[in-house]
Amino acid sequence: MSVTAILALGSNMGDREETLIRGIADLCSHPQISVQNISPVAVTAAVGGPEGQPDFLNLVIQIETDLRPFELLEYTQSVESKHHRTREVHWGPRTLDIDIIEYGNMQMSQTDLTIPHPRAAERAFVLEPWVRMDPSAELQGVPVAELAKKAEDRDGIREIREAPVVCA
Repeated sequence: MSVTAILALGSNMGDREETLIRGIADLCSHPQISVQNISPVAVTAAVGGPEGQPDFLNLVIQIETDLRPFELLEYTQSVESKHHRTREVHWGPRTLDIDIIEYGNMQMSQTDLTIPHPRAAERAFVLEPWVRMDPSAELQGVPVAELAKKAEDRDGIREIREAPVVCA
């Protein structure tokens, strides 16, 4: 049974744009993942973590998948690893970060995976691209546009760029 999920992708190391494009292409290449929509790219200040990090490129994608949540997590982590993601510094710089924001209407809290993502409702770098991709989107019954307006990091969005064309 296919489920609609929202994934957030971010990069602030190396060729950020190319890494995002290749990461999306890797997601498209999985036989049980179909990318339905890609948001514009937000250029944002780093939130949390060490001071002085380079700006992030952030976007969200909407997928349809037959993978179960932990299978999707395992695959997204393999894509991160393929793009040299390391986990040395909590919220530190990274070549590629892929978070599962929403997985259908599922709510779960496990050690390795919480759905919906526990900080998604507070993060403009997720919410702003998402609402630009889908103005009617809701997160747990609350319009994403409303959440985006209230996000504390809203001023950290420096620029919005066109969505990349991938998986066409």
